[in-house]
Amino acid sequence: MLYYLFKYLEEQYQVPGAQLFEFLSFRSAMAIILSLGISTIYGKRIINYLRAKQIGESVRDLGLKGQTEKAGTPTMGGVIIIIATLIPVLLFAKLENIYVILLIVTTLWMGAIGFLDDYIKTFKKDKEGLKGIFKVIGQIGLGLIVGCTMYFHPQITTKEVVTATNPTENVIARAEVVDMGPEVKDTSTTIPFVKNNEFEYSSLISWINPDLVNYAWLIFIPIVIFIVTAVSNGANLTDGIDGLAAGSSAIIVLTLGLFAWVSGNIIFSDYLNIMYIPRSGEMTIFITAFAGALVGFLWYNTFPAQVFMGDTGSLTIGGIIAVLAIATRKELLIPLLCGIFLIENLSVVMQVGWFKFTRRKYGEGRRIFLMSPLHHHYQKKGKHESKIVVRFWIVGIFLAILTIVTLKVR
Repeated sequence: MLYYLFKYLEEQYQVPGAQLFEFLSFRSAMAIILSLGISTIYGKRIINYLRAKQIGESVRDLGLKGQTEKAGTPTMGGVIIIIATLIPVLLFAKLENIYVILLIVTTLWMGAIGFLDDYIKTFKKDKEGLKGIFKVIGQIGLGLIVGCTMYFHPQITTKEVVTATNPTENVIARAEVVDMGPEVKDTSTTIPFVKNNEFEYSSLISWINPDLVNYAWLIFIPIVIFIVTAVSNGANLTDGIDGLAAGSSAIIVLTLGLFAWVSGNIIFSDYLNIMYIPRSGEMTIFITAFAGALVGFLWYNTFPAQVFMGDTGSLTIGGIIAVLAIATRKELLIPLLCGIFLIENLSVVMQVGWFKFTRRKYGEGRRIFLMSPLHHHYQKKGKHESKIVVRFWIVGIFLAILTIVTLKVR
């Protein structure tokens, strides 16, 4: 909204400084500052409100050290993240941008599912919360919206970057020799660590018959649904100890912010020889606001946590990360960048699968880990949760660096 206000003031009255709002970097900086302020200053008020309304965590006895002390800690703190993200986005982003619209819809959609789950747990005193089938239906619904939008919306395109012969290696000088080809409506994505690394989903079906390229949505949309469901569940499982989900997600989101910025900038996308995605740079506003909200929330969520994000936060975080990766055409990097989410997911699948297999074969279930998800395994081994969280963050930073390296190493 402020973007449109200052644009009007600049055009009509030539107000000094109004043109600053034309710069993506300025609006991104303002977004992260405001989101940090909202999540830290007003976050405390929301926590006090949740405590006053006795919206506290009901903790199941899993035999973990320090677990019982967390009973009654305010939950549904994901509301802080959602509010601190959306307010700066509404103020500083171009609201007609399709990527911004898609991210706002994702935030509200997954936030509503998570809020309903937390509401049932807290007010209906049902520890199971929203039935799993309804969560999955909600995730599939979002995946369907995202997949259809990405495939059919005319403003979601890529462009071929055309460079003049004998370009200089200087990025600024190259601005004079870089031009844009026509916008292309496709389902291309990026394969990491591979030269000429663009991959078309339509090729998975067009090899049968070239005419089937028009039915690529039959492949593309189910893949999007799977990614949204997997990543949102991975974030949900990671939210098991103080600060783990928020800190890991902030690392992932900032990395995706770098990809969104360079992919939406014709000069840098040409220099790095990566896919240029028109209008995608505007996602940087949302990403910086989201990162600021996560870091601000972490102020109260680190050990010992004063608030838990609940499914209101964890499902929303996972959904947003999935959509950001898909929108920047970097979804094949998710196993690397979101390695923490992946290993948490796999630890549960392996534990449950092995337990059922050994129970059928030997008559009693056996376990691979002392407890799953993986962070609980280390708690059972006597590691303090603060040490577990920091070490997971370090692994997350290492994975983020490897992900960034894929920009040039092929």
